[in-house]
Amino acid sequence: MIEWGSLGKVFIGVGLCVVVVGLLLLAADRVPGVANLLGWFGRLPGDISIRRDNFSVSFPLATSLLISVILSLVFYLITWIVRR
Repeated sequence: MIEWGSLGKVFIGVGLCVVVVGLLLLAADRVPGVANLLGWFGRLPGDISIRRDNFSVSFPLATSLLISVILSLVFYLITWIVRR
């Protein structure tokens, strides 16, 4: 059974990571040239985007799969490091 203190530390760590990523994304808009690095986000082949006169729908399927694979690898590496 997981101890509540350990679970609380995990949530704090995840929250801090989310804050750091959010700050980096905010800073990316202010630094020239860095905003173009994320220009591909949501525009990969396999992403569905429908635009009409007063209507716009976006389904970023390929981007979601790519992010899922990257996060899976990151979490796998973290658990591999922690278990050693």
